Amino acid sequence: MKTLYMAGLALLGLATTAAAESAISVADARAFETAPTAMAGGGFLAITNTGTSDDTLVAVLADFPRVELHTTEFENDVARMIHLDAIPIPAGETVALEPGGMHVMFMGLQGNPLTEGETINATLVFEQAGDVPVTFEIVKRDMAGHGHSHNH
Repeated sequence: MKTLYMAGLALLGLATTAAAESAISVADARAFETAPTAMAGGGFLAITNTGTSDDTLVAVLADFPRVELHTTEFENDVARMIHLDAIPIPAGETVALEPGGMHVMFMGLQGNPLTEGETINATLVFEQAGDVPVTFEIVKRDMAGHGHSHNH
């Protein structure tokens, strides 16, 4: 029994060390306003891991029927959204979730559009760092700067 107890303490120590080595910061969290008929909207941000161990974004929690991680693939000039189970955030690097690439999808708007000037409170869930709160600012879409469509 003492051996099992010591093994449990060792595992707890490893988990604590790994969590301490992951240092996540978030910048430029935003979502674009949507039309009243839109069923989904995209969220974008930059995630920096200043820690010494890799981490992984495994989920985003927010008050929507579904929130998923997606990436965009282009085939014959047609954008297609692909669901991602997770997004790796390597130690010492910044990963950008941006239009035309990886992003957060807030799904099931059902007549409740994302409106410029409002915010979305969410929680990013990481394997090592745990829960990281974030506020997405809803901004006007710059049609000239982004070719990303949210037609799912």
